[in-house]
Amino acid sequence: MADPVVPYLANDVGSENIRIGVKKFMCMGATPPYDHPHVFLDMGADDQIICPYCSTLYVYDNELAADQSDPPGCIRNKEEAA
Repeated sequence: MADPVVPYLANDVGSENIRIGVKKFMCMGATPPYDHPHVFLDMGADDQIICPYCSTLYVYDNELAADQSDPPGCIRNKEEAA
């Protein structure tokens, strides 16, 4: 079985926290050229995690699908992250 696609998240809106429907993802800070090193984050058993580069607080929300975020539009595809 193939591993699921790990979403990339960008905080272009400058939100202090972002609710997401996944626990494993890549934080890129903002979209290029304003991104930081892309870091893999895994919440594990927790329901939140802070990015060590941009200090965005990511909060898991099981009511959101894997491709949804609140605020909307924070999930990027891999091509946008390059």
